[in-house]
Amino acid sequence: MDAPLQFFAYEHLPPHLKAVSKPFGDMAQKLCAELPRIGEHHGMRKLLEAQGCAVRAVLFKDSAANIDG
Repeated sequence: MDAPLQFFAYEHLPPHLKAVSKPFGDMAQKLCAELPRIGEHHGMRKLLEAQGCAVRAVLFKDSAANIDG
């Protein structure tokens, strides 16, 4: 396994996070398999950042919505 791919594992996640993470993991696998390895592992850093943003969006709790006005 290419070292950066470990950060795209999703099998261990609960279903609601797995659904968000799986497309990123699949894309990471595809990029590693099809692109030459140059620079920063096929742009994995940016893909990992995007995955993190998507997961945080699912986990986000709007604290302002919980404040009585």
